[in-house]
Amino acid sequence: MSMSPTGLTTPGKAPTQCWIGLGVIALPCILVSMDMTVLNLAVPHLAAALSPSAGQLLWIVDIYGFMVAGALMTMGTLGDRFGRRRLLLIGAAFFGIASAVAAFATSPVQLIVARALLGLSAATLAPSTLSLIRNMFEDEDERRIAIGVWIASFSAGAAIGPVVGGLLLEHFWWGSVFLVNVLIMIVLLTLGPLLLPEYRDPNAGRLDVVSAGQSLVAALSVVWGLKRLAEHGPDASAAATIVAGLALAAVFLRRQRRLADPIVDLALFRSPAFSIALAVNLAGFFFMFSIFFFVPQYLQLVVGLSPLEAGLWTLPSGIAFIAGSLLSPAIAAKLQAERVLIAALVVAAAGFAVLTQVDAAGSLAVAVIGSVIFSLGLTPVITLTTDIVVGAAPPERAGSAAALSETSNEAGGTLGIAVLGSIAMSVYRGAMAGEPAAALSEAAQATIGGAVAAAETLQPKEAEALVSAARDAFTAGMQLTAGISVLGLLATAALAAMLLRRMRSSPSCQEA
Repeated sequence: MSMSPTGLTTPGKAPTQCWIGLGVIALPCILVSMDMTVLNLAVPHLAAALSPSAGQLLWIVDIYGFMVAGALMTMGTLGDRFGRRRLLLIGAAFFGIASAVAAFATSPVQLIVARALLGLSAATLAPSTLSLIRNMFEDEDERRIAIGVWIASFSAGAAIGPVVGGLLLEHFWWGSVFLVNVLIMIVLLTLGPLLLPEYRDPNAGRLDVVSAGQSLVAALSVVWGLKRLAEHGPDASAAATIVAGLALAAVFLRRQRRLADPIVDLALFRSPAFSIALAVNLAGFFFMFSIFFFVPQYLQLVVGLSPLEAGLWTLPSGIAFIAGSLLSPAIAAKLQAERVLIAALVVAAAGFAVLTQVDAAGSLAVAVIGSVIFSLGLTPVITLTTDIVVGAAPPERAGSAAALSETSNEAGGTLGIAVLGSIAMSVYRGAMAGEPAAALSEAAQATIGGAVAAAETLQPKEAEALVSAARDAFTAGMQLTAGISVLGLLATAALAAMLLRRMRSSPSCQEA
């Protein structure tokens, strides 16, 4: 396959330059994932330095994810129109600038603005890198390997984030966790123009600003409502915001059908393989993000590990994720991808089944083993469905397809935390409602973290009773959500097997 100033024009094997370029593409992926994990460790330090209010602290943490989710579809189609490498480099430059502003922020408002700009910049990175992979690696087997590396880079960032963040915070101030971003972005801006091809749709039309605004507001409304639902349980504010966001999303989709150059190419959904892969991908992130929400809390508040110890014990799961991402393409090349996908869903269900056996006494080994198993199971699911989604799109619409893939990741993860998190919290609240010790603190009745904090103000006997009750209640909720995940993944496997079997003779399914 030969390279040209506008992309790769001759199908075939990718040249060495593309594989070196893949390493450059991995840099922002590692960084975006790291940025989400190191901030959690830095929160106590920046809270002490900047003295934000409770509301400001929530915005510092959440605004990044809100902006990523809201801007993904617009950024994906911008890459198709203006050039994927160009958008990647522009996003990298703004990401580096925003990181420097965040590192030296002197007020909560300044940090919130910097985090918002970081989110907007990050929204350019994932669709741009994934759509570039679609153009750099036209061979199906090579593309799967490249996507496996792409996914492994996110896993690597999540795995090393707590370790890097812990080391930086032990020796430097809280802003140091953001300065790592600046160094990596300088490398990307230096090597990107030399190693990455440019590609854009030569027939792309103008960007519809109204559609971009609609997608941003709709996504922000739904994500905000779901996060509020997860944190506070069902309330009128969360429900109204979600309904309003869904209504605007319906208006947005109706508008896309009428536009000659839509932000979302609804024609992609005519491919059954594309639609099924997107749905399975969403289901995978639904169950994965929900358990990621519980395991760190379990390790710290039930097992009793420090944040750094808990981070280190999540490394086996991160390593399993990296290994699974890298091994999945080789396995799929030897076996039918459909069978690998179904088997992977069953393995992931087995991992969640192990997690149903955690107990309130602190089952460290059970939690780690279960996490490793479901990580090994879910990585082939994510790798193969991502490949199907991106591969099903024509090269000129790869940015739009990549944005849809990333949006399904965000939507699945947010839904998982909201739905399964709400179920677990309902179990927790119900169990704690009858505990005399919990009646002393509203925070103790709301979360296990609140119970542990409240216990520090009580007499030893009361404190022990409160913490014990909270651990029992939290573990019961975690066990229930793990059990629901087992049933959900098995149902997803059965439904996907049935639908893919019906399509086996179709060209789009042959690609899968």
